[in-house]
Amino acid sequence: MKDVFPGLKPINRRKFLSLGLQGGLALAATPALVRSLLAGEGQKLQVPDEILKKALAVALKRGGDFADVYVENRISRSLILEEGRFKSAVFGLIRGAGVRVIDGDKTGYAYTDELTEEKILRAAEVASFIATSGKKTQPVALKEQKRPSFIRVKIPLQEVADAKRMEIMKRAHEAALGYDQRIKMASIDYYDEIRDRIIATSEGVLLRSSLPLIFFIVQTLAAGNNTSHMGRERLSRHSGLEMFEELPPEKAAREAARESVAMLEAREAPAGKMDVVIQNGWGGVLVHEAVGHPLEADNIARETGAFVGKLGQKVAADIFTMVDDGSLPNFRGTTDFDDEGTQMKKNVLIENGVLVKYMTDVLSAKQLKMERTGNGRRESFRYYPIPRMTNTYIEKGKDKPEDIVASTKSGLYVQSLSGGSVNPTTGVFNFTCREAYLIEDGKKTVPVRGATLIGSCLDIITRIDAVGDDLDFGPGICGKGQAAEVTAGQPTVRIRGITVGGTRQRG
Repeated sequence: MKDVFPGLKPINRRKFLSLGLQGGLALAATPALVRSLLAGEGQKLQVPDEILKKALAVALKRGGDFADVYVENRISRSLILEEGRFKSAVFGLIRGAGVRVIDGDKTGYAYTDELTEEKILRAAEVASFIATSGKKTQPVALKEQKRPSFIRVKIPLQEVADAKRMEIMKRAHEAALGYDQRIKMASIDYYDEIRDRIIATSEGVLLRSSLPLIFFIVQTLAAGNNTSHMGRERLSRHSGLEMFEELPPEKAAREAARESVAMLEAREAPAGKMDVVIQNGWGGVLVHEAVGHPLEADNIARETGAFVGKLGQKVAADIFTMVDDGSLPNFRGTTDFDDEGTQMKKNVLIENGVLVKYMTDVLSAKQLKMERTGNGRRESFRYYPIPRMTNTYIEKGKDKPEDIVASTKSGLYVQSLSGGSVNPTTGVFNFTCREAYLIEDGKKTVPVRGATLIGSCLDIITRIDAVGDDLDFGPGICGKGQAAEVTAGQPTVRIRGITVGGTRQRG
């Protein structure tokens, strides 16, 4: 493969800290962590196995079924380019350890941002106080394990000069502004990190990993026709800088600009019941929110949500299959193993309309007497893991996307969804359409603004009557009390008779 990034070279820590940008530099770190980095101690995560063993023993000394120690070191860069100028750069350092004890249905958790034996054992002591059952569990001797890796890196982030990151951002900025004279502003957000983890459990599991991540966001503002529209495109993978070989920054910029310009012609959206076609890719966020969250097993263990008691039952159309797969190579929601040490894998949740599996972590799997699916995830060492999605998508079907539109007499074509809300108990949702078009006589026609999709999870998945063969994905951030990196995906799908909220009555 041709090297499209010639001249890559490592950047010295002190050089980065003295990097002069037109906006300025901030350090999102404690003074102790900054001193650690400058002393050369912040690059490698090392906690002696003996301390991990002691922490597990202390955590279970009052009883409990399970204990684990999670150690993390995260080094990140965040750069912002607006109006042709670099406005800010943030170098982030996060380091610490969390200790958890599970006793029956109860969880004790404590963390420290100092990786000393004293502080880690103190966290284990605090977590141990949750145990009241009197049941004693002896930790199994730790044995380091090697797992297959789903992350491949060609150009390591730690070997890339920041000038190269800035060059990529400038390329996107120029491509956005050059798309059309109606593009008045472009902003480029670049974020990358390297997250090192150590996971030790009372079951004898000891794992170490290092995960790179890039998140690249382009936003463009177009103005005209006495209105304006902000377009957006996002790229993200667990990857080195080679991500931009396959996903050029210019392409992302032009896509954001295209949306901005197209929506300047938008009319007011009609309201009422109508057929809705959702484009492939990030449109999968609809089922991520409306269907995925109710399938997370902590909700099921609490007996809340639309899918309680429905395992093995028909809950969706025959053509609907939904998957969560944390092993897709380099995807944003992928890691080699989850934050409890369980191997990530492909989990079919709904197969041909039948509910076959929930997404579990250690606690919910124990409560429901089910397998661990590799969905125990946490935002950082400051949080204990809970069941979370990874890369969640609707499996591709057999329909051609153009045939789905052509066979829709009238309705709404949703090209991009924005924010929304979901009630995890009832499954009722509403989602704002950022880019949408009318479908008239089987053709996608004029853009519309102000459209909102309203419904419930069980309703929409039974009303899907066409699934395309064009599966695609989009990256995002999922919130559930704590943030998680995810990917959502789907082929083009059609939902019959969904409620659309709009700003005018349907003609």
